[in-house]
Amino acid sequence: MARIDWRALQASNQAAIARAGIAPREAIKLPPLAATPKGLPAAMPGLDRFSRFGHGDRALVHVPPGLDPATPAPLVCMLHGCTQDPASFAAATLMNDAADRHEFVVVYPGQDRGANPRGCWNWFRPEHQRRDAGEPAAIAEIVRGLIERNSPCTVDPGRVFVAGLSAGGAMAAILAACYPDLFAAVAVHSGLAYSSATSLSSAFDVMARGDGNADDQGRAAHAAMGDHARPVPSIVIHGNADHSVNPANAINVLRQSMIANDLAALETCHHDVAHPTTSWRGQADGGHPYTQSRWTEGDGALMHELLEIDGLGHAWSGGSAGSAHTDPRGPCATEMIWTFFGLTKFSGCRVGAGSGPAA
Repeated sequence: MARIDWRALQASNQAAIARAGIAPREAIKLPPLAATPKGLPAAMPGLDRFSRFGHGDRALVHVPPGLDPATPAPLVCMLHGCTQDPASFAAATLMNDAADRHEFVVVYPGQDRGANPRGCWNWFRPEHQRRDAGEPAAIAEIVRGLIERNSPCTVDPGRVFVAGLSAGGAMAAILAACYPDLFAAVAVHSGLAYSSATSLSSAFDVMARGDGNADDQGRAAHAAMGDHARPVPSIVIHGNADHSVNPANAINVLRQSMIANDLAALETCHHDVAHPTTSWRGQADGGHPYTQSRWTEGDGALMHELLEIDGLGHAWSGGSAGSAHTDPRGPCATEMIWTFFGLTKFSGCRVGAGSGPAA
């Protein structure tokens, strides 16, 4: 993988984010870097380009202004949906604003339109459902590059998370299954379970009906973990008015995660979708009502969360007004995802203590 020129990336990132409608931030002072190796493809506007797996893989990186470069910071990998790109997804989700508030780094890998004309991650193709192959490997390489190589910050390898919307949510589920040693927890927003489809036609079927054998899918996810198997905490968010990805898929994603975690930790992590530890109703101010459920271990450690949002279609909940595939009425998926990630810990089934609803 080519070395990243962080100076060029920071400048182009600012331009791309400004075009997407996000207010510009003060420039971050970056350390000097060696010259970029010859023969690299030219960077696209606002994106760095990586060369591996047969096509140019791109990523947009946001580092909060004032972040101490010597202090290890969490990293959230955000995967866009179809017809989106890294800059528009950053603007739509407002994740950069959350990163500034909570001091974490965000990376937005971008799908190459040559790999999928609509910009979808190819989550439904078997060649992109394995470790060290296809798009999962390319995304993992981008994340590892931020952890291991020269960058404008220090990434805490124990607090690296992945989240995605729709096709990006499906790819996030794949990454959680294939790289449990890299990603500490996963958030799937309006997405689908790992290996729930293995062709384009079966992808449309599962999107429409939410079919699937959760037991088989859970075993498949556990098998994909291989020697790296461990419980991976998961938060699933879905609207009950989603006509693009059937809301039944949310339950399939959650049940698959529970089964895979149970197999990875036979003495703990025994959870049932039908019996959450806590569940309550809420409503954002002026927004959609929702049901929020959590599953915790006996010691209070949070492992799974489900957010079912009444009246939400196929859109990022609480996103920016005027962006594609967002519903600004909320609840705010961005804050809920970060809250969940903040309560987890990369240590098997013994994750961070969960908390109940506010009184």
